[in-house]
Amino acid sequence: MASEGASAIGHASSWGYACFLTVNATSVWGGIFPFLPLEFQTVEVTLVFFLAQAVAFGGAFLASMLGSYYFPYGARRMLVSLSAILLFLGSACLIAAMYVASATLLLVGAGGVLLGVGCAGMFMLWQRYFASLDARQGNFRLIVGTAIAPFIYFALYLVPIALTAFLVPLIFVPLCGLCVALSVREMNFEQPMFEDVPRQHPRVYRQAVAGYWRSALCVGSLAFASGVIRGVALLHEEISSLVNSASMLGALLSAVVLLVLWHRMSFRFGLISVFRVAYPLLITGFLLLPFCGPIYLNAFAAVAYMVFSLVQMLMMMQCAQVSRDRGINPVFIYGFFGAVAYILQSLGFLFGWASDLVVPTGSQWLYFVAIIASYGLGLTLLVSTGTLVRPLVTKGAVTMDPIEFVSLAAAPSKAEARPVPASSHESGEVASGLPNAPAAAVADSAPVKRRRRRASASEDAGAIRDRLSKQCLVLQERYGLSMREAEVMELIARGNSMAAIADRLVISENTVRTHAKHIYTKLDIHRRQELLDMLSELGD
Repeated sequence: MASEGASAIGHASSWGYACFLTVNATSVWGGIFPFLPLEFQTVEVTLVFFLAQAVAFGGAFLASMLGSYYFPYGARRMLVSLSAILLFLGSACLIAAMYVASATLLLVGAGGVLLGVGCAGMFMLWQRYFASLDARQGNFRLIVGTAIAPFIYFALYLVPIALTAFLVPLIFVPLCGLCVALSVREMNFEQPMFEDVPRQHPRVYRQAVAGYWRSALCVGSLAFASGVIRGVALLHEEISSLVNSASMLGALLSAVVLLVLWHRMSFRFGLISVFRVAYPLLITGFLLLPFCGPIYLNAFAAVAYMVFSLVQMLMMMQCAQVSRDRGINPVFIYGFFGAVAYILQSLGFLFGWASDLVVPTGSQWLYFVAIIASYGLGLTLLVSTGTLVRPLVTKGAVTMDPIEFVSLAAAPSKAEARPVPASSHESGEVASGLPNAPAAAVADSAPVKRRRRRASASEDAGAIRDRLSKQCLVLQERYGLSMREAEVMELIARGNSMAAIADRLVISENTVRTHAKHIYTKLDIHRRQELLDMLSELGD
């Protein structure tokens, strides 16, 4: 655990992602530009920037989703230089706007578009990288990078503002691009998620959208709430300087809490569950908004942005897991989530800003804000629970895969592997493509804490109803298999072919082979018969 943590903290990906979050927070996340002179940040300048940035940001995610589906070969290119150049040019436009008064709004609008597209592109690059790693390594580096970012961000306050405005585009943007380029070298592009041609498996992608649109809507609802606060921040100087700091503090707090829990226990949860926990807090906050003063407004703005920072990190983890489990292009699924979330955040921003113009009589506009925001959150809760719109159950579909964290304290330990003769590989087995080198086994002395099993909608896997399914659960917990790997393992043990498993789980056969390879590697076996032998040795 200590060596793994030190490796993640010192890895280029963690620091590169932290630098990017810092760049993002200085221009996109908050209600103001924290390192530009306040006299420059008039209502017109700020409004033009965030309108341009919001449209470009959400539009870039939507375009990426559609592009990865219809033009998958072009979407596989890692355009690191392009994203970095767009970020640099966007920051340069904002700096130039301070000195060219005759073209201030034009330069600010151009800066918003460039930064919006550049930040969206950089998010896509990091998402592809973290998704390409195994869940344990990818999530760990993502969380560590999120935890480092606030320290870098607040350190910028020690530098004079006149220097910081130039420091971000000249130092942090190139550094982020360099770290992405270095991290990309260790990516394995031979995984199904990168090799898949979406239009060859349209059912897989339709099933993913049908299975996760509720989760995306929950993220979008929380993004809408943060957007409302960002719009309100333009009208209240007392909170405008708070939203950036609150988002970074929320990121730090979320990352630390996740790391502590992950070290102590195994757990799993989904984005809908996070929304249900955050819902009472946010709806209560909005309903109290008209009755409390500026101090409460400050506190609620901070809480709203802290929640959104947490959800943004979890959204990346969820999308990465969907890509691994279902063999879906990571740009497609992240573009889908991002388009829903950031378009709704932009609508929330417009609503929060325009509400004072719609209801200009004193403080009554806060009642209007509270009613509309609470109504939107309430509808999302009804939809996410299936009360308002019942979920569609398709034959062969599987339940949504939650984000899984297998306890770091109970991590699998290396053990001496068994030599396997070359003749043990059977022609046509699911394990085809496995390396001949022996894999590491898991020590029985470090069992994973028993977790509650969520039933699956597939017919042959998931639900514990007989001896075989119970034995598969034991292997899952002992060897640290994910829920999807355990599901595939049970289907293999029941004698299903690759084609049958792919059809039942709504994934491609290539993805099934990849899951089988990971399963056999973790179990230190090479064929189905060895799996059956392991299961029979467990007894009842």
